[in-house]
Amino acid sequence: MAIPLPLMSNAATATPTKRDGIYVAAMPLRASKGPAQLIMSLTYSLNLWDLQHYMVIIKPNSPQPQSQAFVFDFQPQDPENISVAVSALSGRRVPGALLVRKLAKLPNRKCWFVGYSSVDSISRANKFNEVWETDLRIGLHDCRDYTNELVECLIGEKQVLERLRGSLDAFQEL
Repeated sequence: MAIPLPLMSNAATATPTKRDGIYVAAMPLRASKGPAQLIMSLTYSLNLWDLQHYMVIIKPNSPQPQSQAFVFDFQPQDPENISVAVSALSGRRVPGALLVRKLAKLPNRKCWFVGYSSVDSISRANKFNEVWETDLRIGLHDCRDYTNELVECLIGEKQVLERLRGSLDAFQEL
């Protein structure tokens, strides 16, 4: 389900003035301290693809070599609450939150460049967030859907996580 946003005019797309870098990153799922946190950390280190949290990072085109990147993220409002985790894992809707944070630098691990955007990516991502439904439902409307659809909105590529997964699977077979 792609979110419709206004299309740019031909004049705007013919002469792009920005080339913001678009990245996808994976992080371990957050859990409360103790055994749950240990399990989540283990699944992340074992590269279990479906048990990771995905987000989009925008690195604006800037003449400053140390310019900040911005993380756009969709997760449960209270990701470390055990009752929220149980509800989410059982397929029930839980309240979600859209987060935007600044990063001083890109992550060293599990961060993939997926393309350039020739639009004002920060503004486009903020507009995308304005219409994104925040009820989270794992497997139907979660961080993977958010990442796929935001990347599609920014660079036009559909199902970017499937491409990345296929690339990583092929690499691991070598």
